[in-house]
Amino acid sequence: MIGPDAEDAADHRPTPPDPRAASTRRPGKLRPMTSVSYPSGPETDIELTESNRLQSRLHDLVPGGAHTYARGSDQYPEHMTPVLERGRGARVWDVDGNEYVEYGMGLRAVTLGHAYEPVNAAVRAALDDGISFSRPHRLELQAAEDFLGLVSGADMVKFAKNGSDATTAALKLARAATGRDMVAVADQPFFSTDDWFIGHTPMNAGIPETTRHETVRFAYNDVASLRALFDAYPGRIAAVFMEAATGLLEPAPGFLEGVRELCTAQGAVLVFDEMITGFRWSEHGAQGVYGVTPDLSTWGKAMGNGFPVSALAGRRELMELGGLRTDRERVFLLSTTHGPETAGLTAFRAVVEAYRREDPVATMRRQGTTLAEAANEVIAAAGMSEYVDVAGHPSCLVFRTRDAEGRPSQEMRTVFLAELLRRGVLGQSFVISAAHTDADVEQTVAAVAGALPAYERALAEGAGSVLDGRPVAPALRPMAAPRRLT
Repeated sequence: MIGPDAEDAADHRPTPPDPRAASTRRPGKLRPMTSVSYPSGPETDIELTESNRLQSRLHDLVPGGAHTYARGSDQYPEHMTPVLERGRGARVWDVDGNEYVEYGMGLRAVTLGHAYEPVNAAVRAALDDGISFSRPHRLELQAAEDFLGLVSGADMVKFAKNGSDATTAALKLARAATGRDMVAVADQPFFSTDDWFIGHTPMNAGIPETTRHETVRFAYNDVASLRALFDAYPGRIAAVFMEAATGLLEPAPGFLEGVRELCTAQGAVLVFDEMITGFRWSEHGAQGVYGVTPDLSTWGKAMGNGFPVSALAGRRELMELGGLRTDRERVFLLSTTHGPETAGLTAFRAVVEAYRREDPVATMRRQGTTLAEAANEVIAAAGMSEYVDVAGHPSCLVFRTRDAEGRPSQEMRTVFLAELLRRGVLGQSFVISAAHTDADVEQTVAAVAGALPAYERALAEGAGSVLDGRPVAPALRPMAAPRRLT
């Protein structure tokens, strides 16, 4: 979705820790690189003069120089921040004319590829009939029927434009239904730009201290940690928010079922955030994959293939608290001017049709598996597996970067990002789409192979030996330093 609610989850923190990298690791002598059999992509001195000029001007006019923190210049190597002009399929072109294979795909919002013609054609046709009216449009019913036909555990749905609005609406419903004030969230990177969640992150300036105390965290895959919160705050937790799975973590056997049972027993509302898993794990969401039904679920990102549309869905007795079939006090629920505009809903319906006609999930799974296996093969052949690897769900891959002592490293992440950019690969991750071709994957693996000599030099001599500028920094941090601009 558009806006900071669409932060790319993997980019809020330093590279996720690798269980192979124990804190007791002793500094060791780097093994010499062996010859890599996979051909490495050619290094090019990409010209970014116009991108750098426009990025500087953006910083003059837009706080942070971007409209989403995950898109910020501090998330990329200094002086290597392409400003984009257009995209098609899995490729994008910047204002300097450089071409890249792109990953991340609109912060995971694009699964069918940029400028996917069946979606674009449907939207173009809809535009001729107007996009915003003073009464409901036929599309609102059709889109709701399409959505609820996919999400079997939901009885009702309401559309909006960004994920934060949907998640905050879910919390509002839970508080109204339970009469409680607190919310328990899994220790996952991002749920909303609103105070109830951001107040619990390092970037919490401007949020009252009292608000911060209303949100408490539990550990994913640890039902006991959630049970401890219910014990510590009896009768106060209105809702439990979590992603059923993430790129790096699958639910342990019985975990989701245990959370479901605990929420039912404690009278709390269980909310699944399907922003990423929806239309990546399955068009039915993670709840459809793992067979556990939440009370409410929130959706966005890929449901419009980049067009702005989000959704809140759930059980009728909860959703009707914002409707007209209730005798309880009404909830002001997702009343948005642009929520039902026809371009976004048309895009959603065209995405649903594409998923009926094709199998984008299987394509992403196949291409992601090929990419991870091939990239890790060339990394292993170079003797570098202790320091960099590709991991995660096939449709939601990340690359993990470690220093010479095996510790997660932002400096080494920056080295890797820069070397990929020089070889025509743009992305803070290897989050793939169904538009990534075999040639795109081959170019990416070649770029990984080509990046390894510089990576090895940085391990031996320090990242500063190969970087021009400062390393990337976590997107959610309390101060502009260490990437403050003058």
